[in-house]
Amino acid sequence: MSNDLHWFKSSYSGDQGGNCVEVAARPHTIHVRDSKDLTVPALAVSPTSWTSFVEFAAS
Repeated sequence: MSNDLHWFKSSYSGDQGGNCVEVAARPHTIHVRDSKDLTVPALAVSPTSWTSFVEFAAS
């Protein structure tokens, strides 16, 4: 499944590596992964849960 996803790197991830979070959006699921370790499966959450997380993290 993750092969057909279009991943976006977090705007907070720098070009020097370090903490790299990538997100891929589907109509009913948001996928989140650690780009440094692609052997770990991506986390999949609902768009509602993702929105709540982003709002919480931004506050």
